[in-house]
Amino acid sequence: MINIPIIIDIEASGFGKGSYPIEVGVVNEVQKTYCSLVRPAPGWTHWSDEAQAIHGISKETLNKHGKDVADIAIQLNDMLAGNIVYSDAWGNDQSWLSYLFYTANLAQRFKLESIVSLLSEQHMAKWHRTKRDVMSRLGEQRHRASNDAKIIQVTYLDVISE
Repeated sequence: MINIPIIIDIEASGFGKGSYPIEVGVVNEVQKTYCSLVRPAPGWTHWSDEAQAIHGISKETLNKHGKDVADIAIQLNDMLAGNIVYSDAWGNDQSWLSYLFYTANLAQRFKLESIVSLLSEQHMAKWHRTKRDVMSRLGEQRHRASNDAKIIQVTYLDVISE
């Protein structure tokens, strides 16, 4: 039996110093998804038009439809407490996740690791080709957190089953 990893993906206001999470997407071990826009907290001002061009989320959309940082941190802890959750961009996602929990003044109750920790060299050699195939098979989708998390999870499952 294959263990299906829980995957998280985070879209952000930009890249590097000052950037912050604007959308969090999760797909769990039974392939149920969670996605939420993050309303920027006071002091979260960094914005990159280049990043917006990639994810397609405007500041106006975040302010209108985003949830409070603390509410999202509570929801993530409720869903993921005690689990190891995986990301394909661990360095960035860990930074943004830490910033979200820090701002919410809450402890993160789950661990984040890189999906690479689950893959052999042979799996890694197939990763990018398989991910392109998965994206093609799943059809045209927005570059958004929950879609990206699903693509990562399906890619993982395809790579280890080849």
